[in-house]
Amino acid sequence: MDMQRFMASDLEIARAAKLEPIETIAWKLGIPSGELIPHGQYMAKLSWEGMKQRFDSAKGNLILVTSVNPTPFGEGKTVTTIGLTQALCHIGKNATCVIREPSMGPVFGIKGGAAGGGQSQVLPMEEINLHFTGDLHAVTSAHNLLSSLIDNHIKHGNTCNIDTNRVFWPRVVDLNDRSLREVVIGLGGPANGHVRQDRFDITAASEIMAILVLARDYADLRKRLGDIVIAESIEGHPIKAEQIEAAGAMALLLRNAFLPNLVQTLEGNPAFIHGGPFANIAHGNSSIVADRIALSCADYVVTEAGFGSDMGAEKFMHIKANTSGKAPDCVVMNVTVRSMKLHGKAFGERGGYRPTKQELETENVQAVIAGATSNLDRHIKNMARFGVPVVVSINEFMSDTEAELEAIETAARASGAARVCRTEVHAKGGEGGADLAHAVVEAIHDHVAAGRPFLPLVAPNDSIEDKVNAIATRMYGANSVQIDAAAKRQLKKIQDWGYGSLPVCMAKTQYSFSHDAGMLGAPSGFDLPVREFRLNAGAGFVVAILGSMMTMPGLPKRPAANDMDMDEDGHLKGVFG
Repeated sequence: MDMQRFMASDLEIARAAKLEPIETIAWKLGIPSGELIPHGQYMAKLSWEGMKQRFDSAKGNLILVTSVNPTPFGEGKTVTTIGLTQALCHIGKNATCVIREPSMGPVFGIKGGAAGGGQSQVLPMEEINLHFTGDLHAVTSAHNLLSSLIDNHIKHGNTCNIDTNRVFWPRVVDLNDRSLREVVIGLGGPANGHVRQDRFDITAASEIMAILVLARDYADLRKRLGDIVIAESIEGHPIKAEQIEAAGAMALLLRNAFLPNLVQTLEGNPAFIHGGPFANIAHGNSSIVADRIALSCADYVVTEAGFGSDMGAEKFMHIKANTSGKAPDCVVMNVTVRSMKLHGKAFGERGGYRPTKQELETENVQAVIAGATSNLDRHIKNMARFGVPVVVSINEFMSDTEAELEAIETAARASGAARVCRTEVHAKGGEGGADLAHAVVEAIHDHVAAGRPFLPLVAPNDSIEDKVNAIATRMYGANSVQIDAAAKRQLKKIQDWGYGSLPVCMAKTQYSFSHDAGMLGAPSGFDLPVREFRLNAGAGFVVAILGSMMTMPGLPKRPAANDMDMDEDGHLKGVFG
């Protein structure tokens, strides 16, 4: 291993890279420069006219990268996604990836960036991690435009008879700000509108974000915006965005944001970045339109689902695939020694605990075995239930011992993984993922030969309650679901309004299969509490909020923002590693 390469920071590696013009990157996918909308030299959006003519061409194979329940550090899922893309290109395959856009919340909160790391990054990393092409700002603006139009409608006659105590539509901001979870608006007299209680969510949890990533085309986007249920009338009927004439202007704000963004990996491979819903409070996957163009241009498309497979991957199977009609041809399960130590209770029984460097690097084979035979085992078996081959990728760290790595390999094979590989894509880029790339290609070949089976755990026409119960018991290991009285009333209203068979988006902690971050490993026999149901009619699903989950995160004791700065020449300091 090249120690110098390994020791360099992500920022140093990114700045040392020689980027290719974005026109060159696009040409590798057969996309001419005339179909690009450049944002500088190294970033571009794809024109709608160019994409439309490509959507119906030959389809590639879709690879979904997911993970075990993570530690607070993350397990390198994005690194694996980018590294696998580089590795597939390294072994001579035509490949690209589709990943989500970073949110300012995690960037300035815990993560400090979400563009990969080491020798497996997407570039230009600094721009991607900050404002990028402005997509999240557009989502924020479109969302808050609807908020302002609702209150304006109420002030100027309220012809729709909106019950001001039954306005469901919140406001959003693309930052972690716990003080905005519950607010009162309209203070200061009649000139400032009607006084009512409101809340802010983070932009990644916005229904507008969900609509952006699930819409198949502009017409679908416009229709979904109009279908948003914003409030209840005094008579008890749902009020939609279309009824207050808001959807058209919202669509205009999203016109450019709807177009996927093209960038490049550290090794000059094409990469798409588009959409950014979180997986713990939203559905956690990149856009369908980006998948469509990627699958029309490449033989292998690697995408990721947020957090563990109980979060983003489950929602990919039951929400995204249901909407797009495209199921994955292979699932890559990312796992680390440190995550297995956590679930083997080497650091106590605290799912959100951040172990010290010494704790992380101290060998503990028994804890690794305990974590792998519980947490990893359930993740593998859950994904295999969908009929898709599961390839386990062990993301190696320098402190991992041979005995710990062997323990994971043994457990993964016993759990039914189609193949098990060690990867060093952080340190070695595509070369470090060659074994994984070959394993994925072989698994896809077997899956295609078997007729591409796909077996969702719930049927589209099942009731919302049946879907919640199925996910809770079959994936999470719960004994039963306990729906709060208020949530039952919300569910009945959703059913009475004709939305009783929509898919369900479960909002819960990412650190456990359960609603409780302290339940490590593979908990079972617990009661899963549903606190609230929220109707996202435009997006086409119902959000079930479990336990104490919040849709506006807070900042940690020491946010990543505290260590960021700029020098006298405008160069970033202390940013993104």
